[in-house]
Amino acid sequence: MFTEQRKTERKVLRTRAKVAMEGEAPVTGRTSDIGANGVSINLPDPLLVGQAGVVAFELLVDGKAVPISARAKALYCIFSGGEFKVGFQFLNLELNAMTAIARYLR
Repeated sequence: MFTEQRKTERKVLRTRAKVAMEGEAPVTGRTSDIGANGVSINLPDPLLVGQAGVVAFELLVDGKAVPISARAKALYCIFSGGEFKVGFQFLNLELNAMTAIARYLR
């Protein structure tokens, strides 16, 4: 049985995302949800758990698109619905990104 391991609230976020893991070419995916500490992104190929890189996407905050680019680490990778759902934990999130995410989650 799968137990929820998330420590913070999540909110649905469906937008394009770019994932650039260290030493690999960037790939495009779609976000599924976001929380204060991380984001879940659906990708066509699996990633190694523990692998670090950069995730980039846009948030709509107060009617404006806010670009988010953050270092992140893959915490899990699950095959679901023909693609891989990868959970990323943000690493050293910049203040402007942290603020935009907090405002989106309100």
